[in-house]
Amino acid sequence: MLFQEIIGQEEIKQQLIQTVIENRVSHAQLFLGPEGSGSFALALAYAQFISCTEKTPNDSCGTCSSCRKYNKLIHPDLHFSFPFFRGGENEDSMPDLAEWRDLVLTNPYFSLDEWRFRLDAQNKQPNINKAECLNILHRLSLKAFESEYKTMIIWLPEYLKNEGNRLLKTLEEPAEKTLIILVAQKQDQILNTIISRTQLVKIPALKNEDIVRFLIENKDLSEAQASRIAYLSEGNIQTALNLLKEEEHDNFRNFTNWMRMTFTDKGAQIIDFVDDISKIGRENQKNMLHYGIQLVRECIMILSGAESLVHLPSAELDFVKNFSKQLDYAKCEALINELDKAHYHIERNANPKILFLDVSLRFVKILKFNTLPSGTQYILK
Repeated sequence: MLFQEIIGQEEIKQQLIQTVIENRVSHAQLFLGPEGSGSFALALAYAQFISCTEKTPNDSCGTCSSCRKYNKLIHPDLHFSFPFFRGGENEDSMPDLAEWRDLVLTNPYFSLDEWRFRLDAQNKQPNINKAECLNILHRLSLKAFESEYKTMIIWLPEYLKNEGNRLLKTLEEPAEKTLIILVAQKQDQILNTIISRTQLVKIPALKNEDIVRFLIENKDLSEAQASRIAYLSEGNIQTALNLLKEEEHDNFRNFTNWMRMTFTDKGAQIIDFVDDISKIGRENQKNMLHYGIQLVRECIMILSGAESLVHLPSAELDFVKNFSKQLDYAKCEALINELDKAHYHIERNANPKILFLDVSLRFVKILKFNTLPSGTQYILK
């Protein structure tokens, strides 16, 4: 993985490159960034840059013996640890290593859900257990074979739990020329004893413009399509790629039509809409609901007088401006609550036809008859 292949994150790239050039590579680092930000890809590019024998001032060469092995994830001094879904006390991650390498090579921005799907783990819980911790220690005790550094990348150390305390001494005083990179998403779920022994590298969510540029240059999308997907992805490139697969389902058209027919209480149209939307699949239904939540939140921005902070393609912006005229803060919160609850129930396999009909009737009450659901506190305008 070359730095130039990573989407955005230019400041972080330069920061990492400088630590190598100035010989300031910390032995234990925590790359902390939200899902889809590229934190794992950055860790991999960083390790490759350190090991590259003919590095340039800005990147690995990509052609030396070390880089060629990194490109296939088979370098003998590169090690991985990651959550797995087998529950035995003596199980570790090694049986899943081939699948892991294939997934990383296919998509270095993958999510835990994609890893779970790859292993057909269904509802099993991810785990980094005692045996895996001992496996980590064993591999870190090995001498470097070819590179100056041996590197261990631990993905999602949030799943170490108390077993992570077994790694503390190694994190604090590893063998010479050892690099340990922990790639995490949620700092509050990591053991404080681990955080205190690592150098924190904060990685922000991707910028919308970086995602737009990637989609236009690599996926042949129009600027309007790329902007819509980037807006929905909220800085998560994996979400953007998932949305790209389902772009044929027009969330903007579906959601705006839904709002118009419930606002005007068009019963026959609502029934037809429910029939159609129940056939598009759960992931597409979830995406539409998520998209609706985002649009209603933008309505709140308009109502708050912060229109300058609303950055939407022209069609969405026109809709939000017009729709917000029919809303107040209480209605916005009620709509968001209903959309959020619908998303929750779709995830748990609710019958979509019954669910969307019920939510539609609730929207009619909120938008047409100004009746807010009882038992909930709302912000008053």
